[in-house]
Amino acid sequence: MTKTAFITGINGMDGSHLADLLLTKGYKVYGMERRSSNANDVNTKHLKDDITILNGDMTDQNSLLRCLKECNPDEVYNLAAQSFVGESWNTPEHTSEVTGIGVLRVLEAIREFNPKIRFYQASSSEMFGRMVENPAKETTPFYPRSPYGVAKLYGHWITKNYRESYNMFACSGILFNHESERRGIEFVTRKISDGVARIKLGLADHITLGNLEAKRDWGYAPDYVKAMWLMLQQDTADDYVIATGETHSIREFLDVAFKYIGINNWALYIKQDPRFMRPAEVDVLRGDYTKAKTQMEWNPDTSFENLVKKMVDNDLELLKKDI
Repeated sequence: MTKTAFITGINGMDGSHLADLLLTKGYKVYGMERRSSNANDVNTKHLKDDITILNGDMTDQNSLLRCLKECNPDEVYNLAAQSFVGESWNTPEHTSEVTGIGVLRVLEAIREFNPKIRFYQASSSEMFGRMVENPAKETTPFYPRSPYGVAKLYGHWITKNYRESYNMFACSGILFNHESERRGIEFVTRKISDGVARIKLGLADHITLGNLEAKRDWGYAPDYVKAMWLMLQQDTADDYVIATGETHSIREFLDVAFKYIGINNWALYIKQDPRFMRPAEVDVLRGDYTKAKTQMEWNPDTSFENLVKKMVDNDLELLKKDI
């Protein structure tokens, strides 16, 4: 029997990779986008004949309910969010409405339409913020350090609340930083891979960045969407940390990217700008994915070095098309 999945945020990096995965597994895939937005389908253009796009908005519960009625899904993956941490200080109310309260609206729509639907919530390592335990696991206390992290924490706890209050199959994946060739250009990892590619091709002479000392647990997005799917295939709903267990600084990301194009001393190509510094910095994030490995047999398959090289290769190819 063919399963049906509904993905909010399908045009984002994770949404498009998840759609790719589900289609290989024979799912019928529906995705949601806002009618008022400029259609940003660069990540899903290759899927246009294989998925169905519905119009909906995370700030409008009735639209979410209409989407559920139209596609009647077996599984709902909530990946929609104002997902740029830096922007959350500029638009904290909007971030809270979409990234936080939006989760409640989806859960309420599911509860009203069909509480048997299996629900995945995209939680975030930013909920740990100022880490009180390193590496962080599912039982580590949260300490968010941005409006984004606080909003994600609301979404995480309301998901757990609905699971326990209404016996819904609702789970959260606490995903640590993960990237791919489809990452938005405003994110530091893509800013680096794009900038390095431009320098290699003689299209730029520097990259402007903020804090170079921040350390993150970086994985590869296609590996991580497998974990999302696995969570909804378990017998019992639960929450899982998805990570690599390794940390690498922005400096290390720069090391790998620049060495890949034959530059060992990248300091000459980097400018720092206070505008890209966070008001409250998260210095280090690292996750312990033991539970996911033990219970779901999930492991990250792509190394940090290969992730960086994939992103640089992709940006080189994209830029060469425009030359």
